[in-house]
Amino acid sequence: MRSHQAEGVRKTVTKTIFALMGMFAFAFALVPLYDVFCEVTGINGKVSTSAQQVLSNEVNRDRYVTVQFITRTSAGLPWRLGVETRQVQIHPGQMTEVDFTFSNRSQSASWGRAVPSVSPSTASAHVRKVSCFCFQEQRLDANENLTIPLVFQLDNTLPEDIATVTLVYTLYPLEESNERPIVARHMNNKNGEI
Repeated sequence: MRSHQAEGVRKTVTKTIFALMGMFAFAFALVPLYDVFCEVTGINGKVSTSAQQVLSNEVNRDRYVTVQFITRTSAGLPWRLGVETRQVQIHPGQMTEVDFTFSNRSQSASWGRAVPSVSPSTASAHVRKVSCFCFQEQRLDANENLTIPLVFQLDNTLPEDIATVTLVYTLYPLEESNERPIVARHMNNKNGEI
């Protein structure tokens, strides 16, 4: 009787271990799968994280679109991300540049990355970023300020029913690493600090 009971316990433990390993593998694969799904469908406002080619230099002067900028900083990063202009009105097809300022308010250097999203999500396929700080990780020294431009365009195929597009940038902390290139030093720093 005991060997039968021990065999049942052993089977239950084995099944539980395989179930836990399967859940871990699924959770680990979920983030890349979600990113691929969002990139393919354009759902959830995910945008490209690399420079894009301008589709057309033709500007639609018959229409204005309001573009709003929202910045956030997640817990664990002593930085502040500010934007010079909170809202602009632009024509589809018009190249636009807006300056963002990163400020490290701590007494030590740290790494961060701005992750973008677009609302409404259907507009994400129509935002063309030519130059963006969101393409690369940033490193700021203690009490350093760095101003970096975002250069973008809303393409002419933006649906007519979209009158306002919101670009949201959320800063996340990154682990310190000696293998990362210091890309922030190559950016435009309006405070003259290199």
